[in-house]
Amino acid sequence: LAVFVTASAAAAQRPNTVILDELTWTDVRAAIGEGVTTIIVPTAGTEQNGPHMVLGKHKFIINHASDMIARELGNALVAPVIAYVPEGAIDGPGGPTGHMRCAGASALPNEHLMKLLEYAARSLEVHGFTDIVFIGDSGGNQNGMRTVSEMLNEEWAAAGRQGRVHFVGDYYSGNGFRDWLMEEHGYDAATIGGHAGISDTSQLLYIAPEHIRQGELAPGGGFEGSGVSGDPTKASVEYGRMGVQLKVEAAVRQIRELTQGR
Repeated sequence: LAVFVTASAAAAQRPNTVILDELTWTDVRAAIGEGVTTIIVPTAGTEQNGPHMVLGKHKFIINHASDMIARELGNALVAPVIAYVPEGAIDGPGGPTGHMRCAGASALPNEHLMKLLEYAARSLEVHGFTDIVFIGDSGGNQNGMRTVSEMLNEEWAAAGRQGRVHFVGDYYSGNGFRDWLMEEHGYDAATIGGHAGISDTSQLLYIAPEHIRQGELAPGGGFEGSGVSGDPTKASVEYGRMGVQLKVEAAVRQIRELTQGR
């Protein structure tokens, strides 16, 4: 009786959060016991986003989206975001490459990202999470997440373990946001851009407008080597709201497909 009362009291006192970092270990144990057995492992990047947008863009976006995804699923928590990912060579023959050419960017080689993902998943699985979801907000993370999920699933299935890792690529590449911007608003690919343009800027403008330097917005970043592709001056809160919603819907749909019947 005492154990039941203690567990019930703990559940009643647990805060209304899906963020693992905001829970105690006994909160997590109780949540797993109540059927919260899915956990999202978000990956982001620490990279340049032109003079108008902060280095932590991906982290802010995916933290917000992961919270929405977990709440929509109803049986999920969100692990701490992994913000060190491949961003280019640190010491290539001609110096840093990719995003590493810009001050503040941080790079983790893919093989090290994969080890980090592997042991994050192993740690979560041993505590009772049966569905571990990898979601990434940037392109350089996708292959590593897919490879680790396949490796662990093969190992765990052979060992008769219940845990599975699900790579959810639709969040990043199957969300339809670019198509929406083209079809509904008439933008072409060059205007939307591939990095720190309309799409990225709109999402951060919606989630954390304080991290956009309005006075620095300019087509193409305003100067050669700015790191901006596209025209961020056309970004809007409404575009950002739609972009985040489409990403969340794509992720929830794929997670439910992957976990159906488990």
